[in-house]
Amino acid sequence: MLIVEDDLRLAGLLRRGLVKDGLAVDLTSTGEDALWMAAAHDYDAIVLDVMLPGIDGFETCRRLRLAGVWTPVLILTARDSVEDRVAGLDTGADDYLVKPFAFAELLARLRALARRGEVERPSVLAVGDLRLDPASRRVWRGPVDIGVEIELSAKEFALLETFMRRPGEVLSRLHLLEHAWDFAYENRSNVIEVFVRRLRQKIDEPFGVRSLETVRGAGYRLRADA
Repeated sequence: MLIVEDDLRLAGLLRRGLVKDGLAVDLTSTGEDALWMAAAHDYDAIVLDVMLPGIDGFETCRRLRLAGVWTPVLILTARDSVEDRVAGLDTGADDYLVKPFAFAELLARLRALARRGEVERPSVLAVGDLRLDPASRRVWRGPVDIGVEIELSAKEFALLETFMRRPGEVLSRLHLLEHAWDFAYENRSNVIEVFVRRLRQKIDEPFGVRSLETVRGAGYRLRADA
């Protein structure tokens, strides 16, 4: 386990408790150290405080996921508002436990995370240079540092998210309707064609690419290599 906690007394108590339970534990008090330690070592889980010196726990978790580190993360913090819980989970954390807590519950949650293992589950979807953040409802195209933000309507966003969750796969019109529209929607005649055309006008044409393609007789595909 890796514990990221700047309260030295609490960090020591956590370490002693986890070691007593038979676990190997590393400690650090900053998010910056956590980033290189998590990249250098194969941890089974990370216990991450939010209120840290330098970058906070939310930003640390976000950077871990952007760096391709998929070790399960448990946020451990005194911040218990719904907004904080949502922020923690949306940055890529797997679980959220509020202080004060029962040590037995912490152990049970860590065991559950360790059983789950490292499963790639980015908080921001990326297909080529196209990126979509489901939490903030934002889309960009281009290099990470200088990408151009793309404005989409709610339905355009829902349709693009459906494509980006299954890049390279041919998705039928029925599949797209079921994932981006509800069953009460009646005007299904050419709605997919209309919205695919709108998406192309926003995510492809201004950038000189052709990533959203028609597969005749089968449906549409967002090319993974676009």
